[in-house]
Amino acid sequence: MKKIIWLIICFLLLILSCQKHQTEQIDLSGEWQFQMDPEDRGVNERWFDKDLPETIQLPGSMAENGKGNDITLQTKWTGGIKNPEWFNDPSYAPYADSTNVRFPYWLQPEKEYVGAAWYRKEISIPVDWKDKTILLTLERPHWESTVWVNGMRVGMQNSLAVPHRFDISSFLKTGNNTLTVCVDNRTKAIDVGENSHSISDHTQSNWNGIVGEISLKAAGKILFDHVEVFPNVADKTVKIKAKVHNLLSDTKHIKLSTNARLKKNNEKIKGQTWNFEISPGENDMEMIYNLGENALFWDEFNPNVYELLLTLNADKETDSHVVDFGLREFKREDSRFVINGRPLFLRGTLECAIFPKTGYPPIDIEYWEKIYRTIQAHGLNHIRFHSWCPPEVAFEAADEMGVYLQVECSSWANQSTQLGSGLPVDQYIWDESERIIKNYGNHPSFVMMAYGNEPGGPKHREFLTDFVSYWKEKDNRRVYTSAAGWPVLSVNDYHNIPEPRIQRWAEELRSIINSEAPRTDYDWSQKIPKDGIPVVSHEIGQWCVYPNFKEMGKYTGVLKPKNFEIFRASLQAHGMEHLADSFLLASGKLQALCYKADIEAALRTPGFAGFQLLDLHDFPGQGTALVGVLDPFWEEKGYVSPEEYSRFCNATVPLVRLGKRIFIEGETMTANIEVAHFGEKPLQSISPKWQLTENGEIISEGMLALQDIPIGNAIQLGEVTHRFEKKGKPRKLNFKISIAKFENSWDMWVYPTNQKVEFADIKVVENINRSTLDYLLNGGKVLLSLGKGKVSPEMGGNVGVGFSSIFWNTAWTGNQKPHILGILCDPAHPALENFPTEYHSNWQWWDAMSHGDAILLDSLAADLKPIVRIIDDWVTNRNLGLIFEAQVGKGRIVVSGTDLVNNLTSRPEAIQLRTSLLQYMKSETFKPGTDIEPDILAKVVR
Repeated sequence: MKKIIWLIICFLLLILSCQKHQTEQIDLSGEWQFQMDPEDRGVNERWFDKDLPETIQLPGSMAENGKGNDITLQTKWTGGIKNPEWFNDPSYAPYADSTNVRFPYWLQPEKEYVGAAWYRKEISIPVDWKDKTILLTLERPHWESTVWVNGMRVGMQNSLAVPHRFDISSFLKTGNNTLTVCVDNRTKAIDVGENSHSISDHTQSNWNGIVGEISLKAAGKILFDHVEVFPNVADKTVKIKAKVHNLLSDTKHIKLSTNARLKKNNEKIKGQTWNFEISPGENDMEMIYNLGENALFWDEFNPNVYELLLTLNADKETDSHVVDFGLREFKREDSRFVINGRPLFLRGTLECAIFPKTGYPPIDIEYWEKIYRTIQAHGLNHIRFHSWCPPEVAFEAADEMGVYLQVECSSWANQSTQLGSGLPVDQYIWDESERIIKNYGNHPSFVMMAYGNEPGGPKHREFLTDFVSYWKEKDNRRVYTSAAGWPVLSVNDYHNIPEPRIQRWAEELRSIINSEAPRTDYDWSQKIPKDGIPVVSHEIGQWCVYPNFKEMGKYTGVLKPKNFEIFRASLQAHGMEHLADSFLLASGKLQALCYKADIEAALRTPGFAGFQLLDLHDFPGQGTALVGVLDPFWEEKGYVSPEEYSRFCNATVPLVRLGKRIFIEGETMTANIEVAHFGEKPLQSISPKWQLTENGEIISEGMLALQDIPIGNAIQLGEVTHRFEKKGKPRKLNFKISIAKFENSWDMWVYPTNQKVEFADIKVVENINRSTLDYLLNGGKVLLSLGKGKVSPEMGGNVGVGFSSIFWNTAWTGNQKPHILGILCDPAHPALENFPTEYHSNWQWWDAMSHGDAILLDSLAADLKPIVRIIDDWVTNRNLGLIFEAQVGKGRIVVSGTDLVNNLTSRPEAIQLRTSLLQYMKSETFKPGTDIEPDILAKVVR
């Protein structure tokens, strides 16, 4: 009986405890009164003291609630547009109608609004909150929030990165009160940069509203302001710096206790207690808390997160504060980063505030866990938040999952503004950085910080020198750099620069991937500064893929793919809608190939610190940059799996240095095998294995010497040589390296020692003249070999053809070359029988694309189907070919946009492609199905 009574008492105490806890916080989510204020009448007309005519649900945005203005040609977007007169382009005429506005440069909301908007709610304050400190939390307003309580102005805050918190104690009374918040998303005096992902319509949208926690909290008169935890991995202690506010008028004695637990298993750490005297006002105190000799470190392999509970007691005053932290040390050591003494390599991607469903950063932890699981499945361990800072839950998820974060201070101070010139943005960056560190600085995942992206202004170097120097001195829990992109400063802990990548801005067809024959023996040793400071390459990749129109059904939220509607209609107008899926898959294979080359070059570079991809997933703004193997929802598109991607992007990646990938029979392949290994521990007693296969069958294989593999990269494992026997046929081979459970492979091609094949009845020509036309009209067969610069501009010669995929996108880059997304062909076409190929571009097509022009097929014949198609930019969707066949009079012709005549001794791929085409033309299967008029054919040649 006593036991039952005791259980009842405990139950009642639990209920009372819960009720008390509930009264300490009031959730303000739900319905609020609402009114837009486009004319800024609200303050003068005292809207903070009146009922508002509409209602809205918070947390949320105006767009989510269907509030705002319809999209028109006059809509004033936040973000730069390379062609502000886009609606005057005839191709966009159907979308410039007031009833059918479709914007081509980013995802489009149904409603937009830039200006002041008012939110009002009746709140009731419990009697037992009398004389307490009452704090209002608005977790993420966008952008500026001004608060009134009972008609009295409390204050304004304008952080884009951290919660807005207001002490509203002196404005409240017990019982009924009114709370009014005016949220203004305009760029006023403080211009962080119109393209900053913290505010721009390019990605998340310049939304107006309040998301996340919206609450009132009651506290005493002695309370924590904030707590900083500084780990010391050497002695497994943490230095705790606590700022405590004493709102009473006299000095108080307080007892401060600390207790910690390891979150993954609830293992308790022995608590400690300290005594302090605190004066009225702010008080700073420091403590050293010993975690014990069994304390566990935090890193990507073992993300051990501790929860620290601090409790203070002073007479009847109590307060508590909870902090998550990790026992870790992240720093530079020579040209590398080390964590807890172990070298690491950053394999990162960007998160540019891309949230199609909400139009703002989600505040649920499951969303961020999905992102981090996805990047880890693709072999990555790092995310850079480009010109913005994520919410608290993003840090919490990264802590728990072992992801390294680079956070930035809400700014891309370029284009519309500049840094270091005395503009208000300068002080804003200082203030924002302080707020970010104060709110998120304890998170072990927060290992890197920059002011923001690619700064402009004549004095940005001086400003950023001071910025980096200040933070290095003040807070050693992370590493700091000036900015993503530039400048290189001697004070930087690391440089985040664009030079180490295979395609740089404005390089066009001069880049290594487009101007040098396929090989894997280069790295960035000559591209990085020699100052010994770690280098993380900036925004590598940017390789595009054709739009996935089947993705359009996913856009069920705020932002709609109106840009995709334009692109799809263009494809339909050119009669190629049936090829949309094929374009996606073929261009996707090329995109993945380009990313593999980019990532492996970084991994091969001795002493390199890491890379940041742009991007693992699509960037829907800046003209529509379809640069991801994943869509904006972080989901696969169907042409490369996480398992395939992580073969060349992982903690451990086998690598090979090959001087070339195209061989002639009788030549010897020399493969220098190495590995980039940044796993948890060195690999012991490993015998790397290699295989050379053809169509899955092993041609040759072997083992390298038994060896231990340390942590690092450019680790030489051995050399493999193989002489290619004469088989008399073209072959595609695959060279694979296996190191423990990790595998990576590379395609290569071996061609016969063919001389130029000639057939008496087939003319090979480089031009169309009267003699050639007469030969055709009388029943002859002709191979027309053109080449770079040989096709007339109006017939396709103005299309920038290169091997790689499009860089970023043509709309934003000023039409930088290449303009295409690789090839599409039927590998079983008899014309390609002796030129082994897949349906998409692979390295054996490098020569053809580097020596070729595109040909505009529509100008020749409506029903012309090419042997090899070129996939055009999705903006223009031209019907392009590289190789096609046709009937001309009684004769038959194969037209090659690539050169199959000149310098063939150094171009084995060209010899083999020429041979394959000629053998096809000699066969009985050479029966073109399309007629072309001679005079039209002649127009192809420049």
